[in-house]
Amino acid sequence: MTNPYENLANAIVLSAVEDYRKVLQRWSRHPEKEVYLQDKDSLERFFRSDWFSVLTSVDPELLIRKLCEEVA
Repeated sequence: MTNPYENLANAIVLSAVEDYRKVLQRWSRHPEKEVYLQDKDSLERFFRSDWFSVLTSVDPELLIRKLCEEVA
């Protein structure tokens, strides 16, 4: 049986990952748009936050690097 709290934590992390992918794609196409850079920075702060480390054991730097490689 799956833990509902674990499911919620995974959903939060996956949502942030999807948001980060989208903003990286948009920022790579429109680097002049400050809003994309702000969104990117905000999500990176979340990935590096204590709250993120409560939700998952994923290494935030590795995650950020791998997601950036997807867009490059």
